[in-house]
Amino acid sequence: MKMVQFFKECGAELKKVVWPSKDDVLSSVGVVLVSTIIVAVVLGLLDFLFTTGMNLIF
Repeated sequence: MKMVQFFKECGAELKKVVWPSKDDVLSSVGVVLVSTIIVAVVLGLLDFLFTTGMNLIF
């Protein structure tokens, strides 16, 4: 009986959720992709510079 009540309450709570619109989700995905690419490029450049510097020293 407690299990049935639990699922009823879960359903009631999910009806209260304000889900984001498709445009909101797409814009958020765009921000995440662009920021991920920027961080990857910066880390790649730092790795290249440190590797080159170490190769010059040793």
